[in-house]
Amino acid sequence: MTLKPLVFPVLGAAIALFATGRALIASETVPPHDPRELPSYMIPNIPDAAEAYWAPDSRHLIAQTRDPRAVPTQSGGPGALTWIFTDDGKEMWNVNDHGQDGCSFFFPGGQRIVWTSTRDRMDMPVGNWSDSDNYPQGAELYSSDLHGSQLQRLTDNEWYEAEVSVSPDGQWITFGRQIDGKMDIWVMRADGTDEFQVTRTDDWQEGAPFFMSDSEHIIFRAWKRTDYKKVRPTPMTVFTIRRDGTNWRRHTYDNGMNWHPVPAPDGRHYVYVKALTETNWEVYLGDLAGGEHRRLTYSDGLDLLAHVSPDGRKMNWARSTRPGFMQGIRTFVMDVSSLGIGPENAVPFNPSWGEPMTAELRQ
Repeated sequence: MTLKPLVFPVLGAAIALFATGRALIASETVPPHDPRELPSYMIPNIPDAAEAYWAPDSRHLIAQTRDPRAVPTQSGGPGALTWIFTDDGKEMWNVNDHGQDGCSFFFPGGQRIVWTSTRDRMDMPVGNWSDSDNYPQGAELYSSDLHGSQLQRLTDNEWYEAEVSVSPDGQWITFGRQIDGKMDIWVMRADGTDEFQVTRTDDWQEGAPFFMSDSEHIIFRAWKRTDYKKVRPTPMTVFTIRRDGTNWRRHTYDNGMNWHPVPAPDGRHYVYVKALTETNWEVYLGDLAGGEHRRLTYSDGLDLLAHVSPDGRKMNWARSTRPGFMQGIRTFVMDVSSLGIGPENAVPFNPSWGEPMTAELRQ
C-alpha cells in the first residue's frame, strides 16, 4: 500500500511554516539510550506530537502536532492541527488548517482517515484536551482523504467527541463522548450512521477505545470520577468489552494508573502507559491472556501514548525530552520485532480473557 501524493516534503515548505515566532520544531538533544530498552530513535524534523498512530503501510503516522495556525490553547500556547508524516521525518503534510484538533486514525487501506477538530465550533470555549472537567465542547469527528479533501462531518452537536479509532474491517468507528460530564464509549458505522452507546456508567469514565482484531471487541481505559483530581496520578484500569456493550472484562488489577491500552497486531498483547510515580510514566507490554507484563521504556520523565505498527516490527511513542512535566514531547520509534507480537503470530480474541465486571463493580 502506498500513500500518495505528498503535498510537500518536510525539508521545504513545512519547515518554513513552522519556523514562525517561537520555533515549534524542537531542537532537543536525543536523550541517552538506556541499555534496557530495545533500539530506538527520535523522528527528526517534525514538531511536537504526543499522540501518533501508524498507517497500514507501517511507515506513515498521523498525529495532532503543534501548528501556529491552530487556535491557541487555553493557556495561550500553540494549538495543534492534524498532520501526516513518515517515520524518517522526510515527508510531512497537513490535513486541516484551522480550529484545534485532537486524535486521529487511519482507515484500513490507508486512503482515508478519521480525525477530531473544533474547526466548525470555534465560537465555543477552547477548553483543555487534558482535563475532563474542561474538555473542548463542540469537538467533532470528521472523515476525509489524506489531505483533508472529500470531507465528511460525522457528528454534529455541542458535546466533546474524540479518542477515535477504526475497526480492522473498516466498518466501524469507536470514540469517546462526554455528555453532562459523563464520559462513555460509543460506536457508529464508518459513514456516521447507527450510533450506539456501548457503556453507560455514572462513576466510571471510559475512553480511549480501540478495536481488537475481530472488530467486535474493544479495549479501553477507565477511571472513576470519585478519584479524579483527588488521587494523583489518577487510577485507571484496562478493560475490554463487546461492541454491543456485553462481556465487559477487567485486565489490570492494581490501584495505579494503567492508561491508553492499544492492541498489538497479534490480537493478544497490548501496549499501555503505567505511572510509576506522579512524574515518571513508562510504556509496558500487556497480555490479555494473563501472562507477565513487560516494561519497554526506561526514562526519568514521561513515556506515553504508544502504538505498534501493523507489521508488528515498530512501536512509536512520545517521550518528554526536557525537564518539567510534558515538556519537549517528541515522537520516538522502537524496534520491537524481537517481541513476536506481529500478525504472523495472530490469535483469535478469546472472550474469556480477563475478569468479568459484576454489576457491583460497574457502579
